[in-house]
Amino acid sequence: MDIDLEQYSKEDLRKLKADVERALKTIDARRKAEAKRAAEHAAKEYGFSLDDLIVEGGGKASKGIPRYKNPEDPSQTWTGRGRKPNWVISALDDGKTLDDLKI
Repeated sequence: MDIDLEQYSKEDLRKLKADVERALKTIDARRKAEAKRAAEHAAKEYGFSLDDLIVEGGGKASKGIPRYKNPEDPSQTWTGRGRKPNWVISALDDGKTLDDLKI
């Protein structure tokens, strides 16, 4: 794309520069919106909403199977992966072992 910049005034070039900078800042957001519209249209052709497909298709990865539970609050569990929750650290400090916390 060739543009003859010589024909523009200094003020026109400054405005063009500002417009280009604004377009560069928003290009990813505009392209994502375009892609989302296209995906919604494709899903609609098959009788689904995009949300239907994303939830069924997996979305976020599973956290894994809990292997340990807090004896004081059984609703608190841990898979054994990642950072230890504070309740695990407290239990270990109190002399318990991970085997004591197994589900």
